[in-house]
Amino acid sequence: MKHVPFGSTSLIVSNLCLGTMQFGWTAGEDASFAVLDAFVAAGGNFLDTADVYSRWLPGHKGGESETIIGKWLKARGNRNAMIVATKCRARVWPGPSGEGLSREHIVKACEYSLRRLQVETIDLYQFHSFDAGVPIEESLRAGEELVRAGKVRCLGASNYPPGHLHAAMTAAGAAGVPGFVSLQPHHNLVHRREYEAGLQSICLEYGLAVIPYSPLAKGFLTGKYTQGGPPVRSARSNAVKSYLNDDGWRVIEALREVAAAHDTTTSAVALAWQLAQPGITAPITGANTAAQLADLLPAADLELTAAELTTLDAASRRFLDA
Repeated sequence: MKHVPFGSTSLIVSNLCLGTMQFGWTAGEDASFAVLDAFVAAGGNFLDTADVYSRWLPGHKGGESETIIGKWLKARGNRNAMIVATKCRARVWPGPSGEGLSREHIVKACEYSLRRLQVETIDLYQFHSFDAGVPIEESLRAGEELVRAGKVRCLGASNYPPGHLHAAMTAAGAAGVPGFVSLQPHHNLVHRREYEAGLQSICLEYGLAVIPYSPLAKGFLTGKYTQGGPPVRSARSNAVKSYLNDDGWRVIEALREVAAAHDTTTSAVALAWQLAQPGITAPITGANTAAQLADLLPAADLELTAAELTTLDAASRRFLDA
């Protein structure tokens, strides 16, 4: 696996980031440990989670993924070798301060995440989405407070629209406080426009690291969905229904063509295409098992030709122009 600078920071991260939304949801503790071990064995050092994972399950309160990661870090004794990213913003406790990007919520949520992760410092603390109810200066000053206290190394944004991202970076400069060093956008071969037509230029302007989530379109780009084939049973099956059409199958066919030429998986090709896009640092991709992870890992070192990139770009053009 390659290791690359994380935007303008001193952090060096693997060019694949392990997403851990599934930990405590579709992957239990033992399976999660196995995935983490396999990721590190392949050279990975970059983990992404959030305090809200997996609050949506009955009986869960949020923080389940962070808790598993914390147990693994302690068991393996490798905290210093890992780059750990988490997020705040979603509702994770009752009451007015239980969600949002107020100073009260950010500072309290950070303390909870530190305890669950069993770390003294979070390497990348991300605002999970924009909060229109709080001045961005308040949120950024709360982030600065955490950085000064040594509880956070740097700040990132996730799911920020172009206008709000640009406004946040401008506000940080005007206030003399740390701005975002990264963006986590939704981006893949069948979801291109949001990042490429609006956010990409801002990220390049400010030198932000870009760590896209859902790079495999919730499993659609793995190739397990086939035209006319049997239904796929998955926790995310309903989420891919909008791709099961001629436009989506055109992308799958192109992925299979390129994958065959490299004797690799469609998943690896989809991730390699993303890594070849301007500004992309490390796609965030998850797995329920070490075997699933093995299908993804070749992407880290897969170099696609200009002709192959053109083939994939043409097959997915509908998702950029729409």
